[in-house]
Amino acid sequence: MKTVAVTGVEACEVLDLEQPKASGNFVVVKIMVSPMCTEYKAYKDGDLTDCLGHEAVGEVVDAGESSLVKAGDRVVAMPLNCCGKCNYCESGEFIYCQNRIDPCECSGNSTGAATYSQYLVKEDWMLVPIPEDISYDEGAMMCCGLGPSFGAMQQIDVVDTDTILIAGLGPVGLGGVINASYRGARAICIEGNPYRQELAMELGAAEVIAPGENALERILELTDGAGADKAIDCSGVAAAQRLLIDGLRRRGKLAFIGETGSDSLDLHVSPDMIRKGLTLQGNWHYPLTDVPELLKVIRASKDKIAKLVTHHFPIDQVQDAWELQLTGQCGKVMLDPWTS
Repeated sequence: MKTVAVTGVEACEVLDLEQPKASGNFVVVKIMVSPMCTEYKAYKDGDLTDCLGHEAVGEVVDAGESSLVKAGDRVVAMPLNCCGKCNYCESGEFIYCQNRIDPCECSGNSTGAATYSQYLVKEDWMLVPIPEDISYDEGAMMCCGLGPSFGAMQQIDVVDTDTILIAGLGPVGLGGVINASYRGARAICIEGNPYRQELAMELGAAEVIAPGENALERILELTDGAGADKAIDCSGVAAAQRLLIDGLRRRGKLAFIGETGSDSLDLHVSPDMIRKGLTLQGNWHYPLTDVPELLKVIRASKDKIAKLVTHHFPIDQVQDAWELQLTGQCGKVMLDPWTS
């Protein structure tokens, strides 16, 4: 089977590896679409690996001994590989599992953990069925396209009377615009990339503000001086996070989604948390119990999802896909394992 490997700084190769086999509850999925996330960073930095990707949709081709799925089922593979036994997993909050497993080791395979590949081995309970009225591209939004911002908006309870700030309009932030639009909230976004500014407006943003000295002034102007009700940070940039804190009204709520590097947020507990009464929290994904609600978002947002997914690349052209991602001139990019 074809599998992508990073072989050096801005260098990659498509390998021909052994196809994994089902074992017990570990089933084999033929990957039909692999959504591309932040793996371009490994390509840019030359982090050598042939285990890339954490998003996939496809068809079960070997169900092994599973009682949950069967051959022919169309499924979304949830990110990570988790124990299935701890309190987090049993409640559907698998993303916070502290006992992650190696699917290859557990299933006796040497391959099958990567999603930049033609086949995946996955424990059956981490596969979510895709209804027949939802395409593979649309089903893929259950991963990082709509998933993180959906989970965040569930947590901070975004409703149709809210004005919500969204900082960072990569694919996750753009997905946040779709989620906000579905809920009827007014989305004010912060982003400097003109391509993504325009795409956000097409997806339903009320306004996009370029980051800079006048950003806070503009936010307050758009909210009659009070600040926004809710906010999500998809940028991972401390300056943007600080802007959101300053741009929220009293008793506002902020969810952090964007992964940070060495950037450190300047947070003042008394004025920011106590006297302003803000709620600040992190959010990574969403619980499996919320899948039916996310499917409602997907069904109601098909036209917008078609705009969010801006590019498809055959797996043999993965380097071209990464080079595009590095420019920022794209929305969600999909890798097609079976096209040439």
